[in-house]
Amino acid sequence: MAKLVCLIAALLFAAAAGAQPFPSKPIRILVPFPAGGTTDIVARLVGQRMSEQVGQPVLVENRAGAGGTIAAAELARAAPDGYTLLIHNVTFPIASVAAALANRATYNADADFAGVSIAVYVPFVWTAHPGTPGANLKETMAAVQRDKSRKFTYGSTGPGSTMHVLGEALSREAGVEMTHVPFKGAAPLKQELIAGRIDIGGDQLSSSLADIRAGKLKALATGASRRIPELPDVPTVRELGYPVLEAEGWNGFFAPARTPRELVERLSKEAAAAVKHPEVARRLREIAAEPVGSSPAEQDAIFKRQMDQFRPIIKEMRIEG
Repeated sequence: MAKLVCLIAALLFAAAAGAQPFPSKPIRILVPFPAGGTTDIVARLVGQRMSEQVGQPVLVENRAGAGGTIAAAELARAAPDGYTLLIHNVTFPIASVAAALANRATYNADADFAGVSIAVYVPFVWTAHPGTPGANLKETMAAVQRDKSRKFTYGSTGPGSTMHVLGEALSREAGVEMTHVPFKGAAPLKQELIAGRIDIGGDQLSSSLADIRAGKLKALATGASRRIPELPDVPTVRELGYPVLEAEGWNGFFAPARTPRELVERLSKEAAAAVKHPEVARRLREIAAEPVGSSPAEQDAIFKRQMDQFRPIIKEMRIEG
């Protein structure tokens, strides 16, 4: 028996000694939206720095569509070896709930993912073409109620996405009828808003701040709990009487659920170090993204909290993902 124990110990030691250190090959970051949006920008800034830290390429791959659930499903199927990550935002819990309630989910949001780190906090902002009536969201809704001569449209980053759910909630709260127009990401949605082919939309502030400042877009409200420094004159949805629209904005990393805990912790530390690097943090703040670099537990917590927050809203309005 003693010889058997010694043999097993020797084999385990040899296997450990011969194992390659992590990482020994490129790491992939799946982005659920097209290039150009906040999530894509954060992925590339953080990924480049992580690559320098770990001495391996960190490849950003865009997997847009279905409100971000295509990329999430790909992560759920990925090997739990630490070499495939997903970066997502507040749309992740919302779209996951919508898909599950519609019996269209291709993954189990409660069991298939392990939070790695919240990279940044970014406020959600409601935007419109400058020609859209109203100085804020409430005034715009009042104008919609008065004008029955045309269809009023709102755009989103896809069925079941944050803006889809919030747009339907706004329609109910304000008592107005709006037509939903889905896109594959924030960048194409913004292009249509600027061109005036969509009346209102919304996304994380980073995607729209430069265009708001340039007068190409009009900010109607923010989804933050208090007014934000970048847009001090823009009211919050709560101030305007729409507290149900309040949504905490973030971008964060996830791994497959069965990824060994030591790898999750290692990836979390690398992501946090990258986010907090002075140059990366400076560039993130330039796009109104607050560097965070949280623990895995904090990423898991906000994901679950927002699923719980929006589940009754999505269920009541029967929004399909």
